[in-house]
Amino acid sequence: MAKGNISVDSENLFPIIKKWLYSDKDIFLRELVSNACDAITKLKTIALSGEVDTDNDYKITVTVDKANKKLVITDNGIGMTADEIDKYINQIAFSGATEFLEKYKDENDDSAQIIGHFGLGFYSAFMVSDSVEIDSLSYRDGAKAAKWVCDGSMEFDMTDGERAVRGTQITLNIADDSTEFLEEFKIREILRKYCSFLPVEIYLENTDKPEPKDGEEPAVPKPINNTYPLWMKKPSECTDEEYKEFYTTVFMDFNEPLFWIHLNVDYPFNLKGILYFPKINHEFSGVEGQIKLFNNQVFVADNVKEVIPEFLMLLKGVIDCPELPLNVSRSFLQNDGYVQKIASHITRKVADKLTSLYKNDRDNYVKYWEDINIFVKYGCVRDEKFYDKVKDALIYKNLDGDFKTLDELTDGKEKAEICYVSDEKQQSQYINMFKEQGLDAVILPTMMDTHFISFIEMKDNNIKFKRIDSALSDISDSVEETDDAKALVDLFKSELNDETLKIEVQKLKNDAVPAVILLSEESRRMQEMYRSYGQQFAGMANMFTDEFTLVVNANNELVTKLPTLDDDTKKLVINHVYDLAKISHSPLDAEQMSKFIARSNELLKKLI
Repeated sequence: MAKGNISVDSENLFPIIKKWLYSDKDIFLRELVSNACDAITKLKTIALSGEVDTDNDYKITVTVDKANKKLVITDNGIGMTADEIDKYINQIAFSGATEFLEKYKDENDDSAQIIGHFGLGFYSAFMVSDSVEIDSLSYRDGAKAAKWVCDGSMEFDMTDGERAVRGTQITLNIADDSTEFLEEFKIREILRKYCSFLPVEIYLENTDKPEPKDGEEPAVPKPINNTYPLWMKKPSECTDEEYKEFYTTVFMDFNEPLFWIHLNVDYPFNLKGILYFPKINHEFSGVEGQIKLFNNQVFVADNVKEVIPEFLMLLKGVIDCPELPLNVSRSFLQNDGYVQKIASHITRKVADKLTSLYKNDRDNYVKYWEDINIFVKYGCVRDEKFYDKVKDALIYKNLDGDFKTLDELTDGKEKAEICYVSDEKQQSQYINMFKEQGLDAVILPTMMDTHFISFIEMKDNNIKFKRIDSALSDISDSVEETDDAKALVDLFKSELNDETLKIEVQKLKNDAVPAVILLSEESRRMQEMYRSYGQQFAGMANMFTDEFTLVVNANNELVTKLPTLDDDTKKLVINHVYDLAKISHSPLDAEQMSKFIARSNELLKKLI
């Protein structure tokens, strides 16, 4: 039996590990199972060289022994001799806890970054264990089994091992504050999270499960992982059904994806993966995708924006980057040129897919547009390179439900003004007036569209967007400032009792509409901007209420008969006309709606 001290410069090793990794406590199992997988991979490589014969029945077993408070990870990989345990476990590839503390004293953005920096993956086991045992037998001829035991201090015991077959068995004696890791469902959950696609079969056993009854066939053990996930195959080897099945399995989303992109790059970097375009609601707010980052089929993290461009987070998918370290700080990722190349490549592949669909399969592209347009527009606003690649594939839905590009909407004119609708129900009156005149507009109903049209106007100064209710030049004729027109304005001002309200008289081409509200495009956008900032700025939107203009229709029969009505009726009608105009522009608040209902009842009484 040999005793010794783990070779580090400080006795702070285990407190450091526990401090830095506590928030991701379950990561220990990923590290231990990944190490087991590496041991088997190394043995496979040696076997290919002919140095050793193996049975090819490679596997990793995770055993839960709740009664004895043990968690055991076993592999039949390369194994270790006593000297190798001393080299890889005792003499940690660590330049000292002092150096570590100095290097990371000011960094707290990644609780798991310690793992992988200094070969400390194995020592993450002490986050959940009172003591850890290693029992290993090397593949080498004549090798003796070796056993290593450590209780979390800097001291260890090394003795002859008990293992009779090649491989390594790591036993964790679970601490009292970590007993959740003695529950089978918990271990299964962790393994599925991190190890679902490891290239070696993983089996989960529970010593507490009862033996089969007499006459019952014992259940055939099944691996809990898929050793050859879809992204490892060539695109030509995959069917549409396989892509859909994989999507459902990985993301538990039973809605079929719209389409997908299979990434398969060997040079200048190694990158594999599948990106899915899911069905997305029309509102951008609250939309979140899920892109899982893997390293050699080992799960690393969800939605790592340093590797995956932010706007692509609306998608779902898997990315496998074998050349990225398992755990690195976000600052490293942000400044790493390799990572930036990966992000650029992914962006380019997505843009190429969209433009290819537009050119070669426009019918389906149009069908998908309702679901993907938010993602595409957000990508354009966030990444100008992406916009440059997809700008010719941007389409807009018009009042007839057709989809057109900007060039098609403007007929190629150098300068053009495009009217749009943000709420088809609210602005239905304006839409009807437009259609009656044979005019067109595009449907832009989301908050994302507000930012998008501003972006388009910035990119092309010759294009201006104007909401359908912001101008009436195309659906009205001007009225000369006659005495009758002036009298009508004065009548409305006196009855509405609002000196700040701007009132104009025009001849709308639709004589059924008594009045409409007009708000300049600039003022309305300022209102929306302040509201988007949050509650503390919402009140500033009211600064622009005085920009409203009430346009009274001189062609409307009700308006022309106003002077003939008695004073009470006249007041009721004018206020009612004003309310109807406001309703067609934006919803009434609670007080305004109450007054509108009361006034409607008064008008109905006059009909009796």
